[in-house]
Amino acid sequence: MKAVVCSSFTGPADLRVAEIDEPKLGGDEILIDVHAASVSFMDQLLVSGLYQMRPQTPFVPGTEASGIVAAVGDKVTKFAPGDRVACSNWIGGYAERMTAKESKSVRLPDGVAFETGASVLHNYGTAWYALVERARAQRGETLFVTGAAGGIGLAAVDLGRHLGLRVIAGVGSDDKAALVRGYGASDVVNYRSEDLRDRIKSITSGEGIDIGFDNVGGAIFEQMARLMKWSGRLMPIGFTGGTIPSVPMNLPLLKNYSIVGVFAGAWAEKFPGEAARANDTLMQLLAEGQIRPHVDRVLPLEQASEAMHAVASRTVQGRIVLKIR
Repeated sequence: MKAVVCSSFTGPADLRVAEIDEPKLGGDEILIDVHAASVSFMDQLLVSGLYQMRPQTPFVPGTEASGIVAAVGDKVTKFAPGDRVACSNWIGGYAERMTAKESKSVRLPDGVAFETGASVLHNYGTAWYALVERARAQRGETLFVTGAAGGIGLAAVDLGRHLGLRVIAGVGSDDKAALVRGYGASDVVNYRSEDLRDRIKSITSGEGIDIGFDNVGGAIFEQMARLMKWSGRLMPIGFTGGTIPSVPMNLPLLKNYSIVGVFAGAWAEKFPGEAARANDTLMQLLAEGQIRPHVDRVLPLEQASEAMHAVASRTVQGRIVLKIR
């Protein structure tokens, strides 16, 4: 089968399309004829050797895909060949066929395009785990999202709106403001051209934020640590800015707020039943039009390297999707 192959942790430029053997099917897995696969910042980190895990090389990158079930393992009960599905795995999505755990797969609603279906589980799954499971977000609370026009950030904006939160979107350029407003942000802050602390204090009348959803890290997270309300929840999601922040611990002490870690992938591994229920809920919301995954562009499999470069340079709004069939 045709697949994108990473042979060394030297970045997207060294990825190659090659013919490789099909993956072996485990008892609790399904084999998918992949139609579309999304491109995430995590994928780019993984092939660059910058993620917290390193698969054995060579490997096929790709954490999320959609397609049609070709075969099922002998322990699988929820799926049968011919089912339309979305699925996630640590690797394997940039290929004509991939395997995924039954617990990490979900039926794709009728009428939902494969390109859209490939951009739900990672983005909205992370946002759901953060806002619903970890922050226990309550209607009317104020949510500030950094990297708000990216895949996970935009999902947090969209899901935050659905949950009845007041959403403030943080972006790095003004051309992203219209998109995040269209997804439910009531206010937008450009933290590259505006003083973040002054703007948040102005928007919230000096009260600060209940929930901080940070994709960027570095100085932005450190500023957010000074903008939390009493009993707030400050959540590190990722560090796309490249710097892991440090926070003086007197700050959460003084306002009794919590710093809450969010690693959705590890949660799905440790609590597969809970993660599967969340995926079912997200697909129901998708079918009802309550959430709207945003696909920035669709590229052929052969342009996986270009797609990763675009993600790394922050020129993508929502998700890039690779069309494989």
